[in-house]
Amino acid sequence: MVFGGLEKHIMNSFNISNRRPTSAGRTTVPGRLGVWLALVSLSLGLVVLGETALAQRVQLDRVIAIVDDDVVLQSELDARVIEITQSAARANQPLPSNEELRSDVLDALVIENIQMQLAERISIRFDDDTINRILGNMAANNNMSFDKYVSLLEENGVYLLTREQVRKQMTVQELQRGMVNRRITITDQEIENFLNSEMGKEAIAATYFIDHILIASGAEDTPEVKSSKLKYAADLALRIIEGEDFLAARSAASSAGRYQVSGTVFGWRKANELPQLFTDIVTEMTLGEIEGPIEAGNGYHIIRLAGKEGGTDQMVSQTNLRHIMLVANEIRTDEQTRAAIEELRQKIVAGDNFATLARQNSDDASSVVGGGDLDWINDGGMPPEMQAVVDTMEIGELSEPFKTETGWHITEVLGRRIQDLSRDYTHNQAENALRDRKFDLELENWLIEIREKAFVELID
Repeated sequence: MVFGGLEKHIMNSFNISNRRPTSAGRTTVPGRLGVWLALVSLSLGLVVLGETALAQRVQLDRVIAIVDDDVVLQSELDARVIEITQSAARANQPLPSNEELRSDVLDALVIENIQMQLAERISIRFDDDTINRILGNMAANNNMSFDKYVSLLEENGVYLLTREQVRKQMTVQELQRGMVNRRITITDQEIENFLNSEMGKEAIAATYFIDHILIASGAEDTPEVKSSKLKYAADLALRIIEGEDFLAARSAASSAGRYQVSGTVFGWRKANELPQLFTDIVTEMTLGEIEGPIEAGNGYHIIRLAGKEGGTDQMVSQTNLRHIMLVANEIRTDEQTRAAIEELRQKIVAGDNFATLARQNSDDASSVVGGGDLDWINDGGMPPEMQAVVDTMEIGELSEPFKTETGWHITEVLGRRIQDLSRDYTHNQAENALRDRKFDLELENWLIEIREKAFVELID
């Protein structure tokens, strides 16, 4: 059983022909593969239940490379080579010769070791709760509960190994994100050029998710049958507009068998990736809107815009609020904290100044100086528990005490508005796209630099 979908990517990465010599006369892998190999030990897709490299490690070990203040062991190299070889066999993908493969993997282990030492020096660490959340996601991707997944890993002797691989992957990614991004510069002119290019327009274009119903009709239908099907489609669309569930209506119409009724699952697509019949229509639809019947050669279509993401039009609902937060601690229990926040609420109701009480009492360091003011927050930008409370409040209303993961709160809604963030959004989208395009090259340059600066001694 393979964790994730990395195997195909791993094997594709080996389709190279050119290699460059190092100063030691060995070969290292250029381009994308060289970068990837530096992370190969972190690839969770290589961990295979029931067929682990760990079980095949040799008992006698030795140091094969000294890397600054650390070492690479023969067992690490052997285990990694076995993992990659097993993955290649399962994917029926070719590999370099054994000598080249071992050389490449040793390069990867050296660069990985350098990065882990750098991360240690700047205190990049991830606690056990974070690792457990990642393992939980891996379990879900394999359609297992967390406990079952952990048990399966333990049964195959790879639980601790997997935790360590997850920790390494996250550590190296965090290190690379910080060290490489600071090397990348994106100018305003680059952003403007990108936004005006066809590539830029395509990158920031909205994606749509539509629900779909087709009442089939063809050239063999008489005018009377076509008219009947059109009326049937119009009645079906009207029922949905008036509140009948779209998918339930489609299922019922299909089961009824009066006409051939079906639906296509398009998934998330940009407008130009949808059937041409819908391209111009969806761009003008609002979320939840129904359109149809739409006549085409194969019948009558009804569509609903079920989702929309991205695009240049970003009108965002925002709420301005202030709050006071109290956190339980060694000298104040959770119940006492709730009583304390209720007492503060009563003082505000009685006429005390909210901002003054917030400055004197709130445990939220980010808002205490401003009297609890959280400024304008985008809808969805609050903790779920707070969002649920705020959504029910009127402007000027003071909430009852409520609890989130961070503590007990009372909050007051100061205002609401719709803000046009289109320019900021498109600017950020363009900057992110340009940064992504530059990241891989800059990452490779950085990996080369840290490798050249490190003390590395290979031991035959």
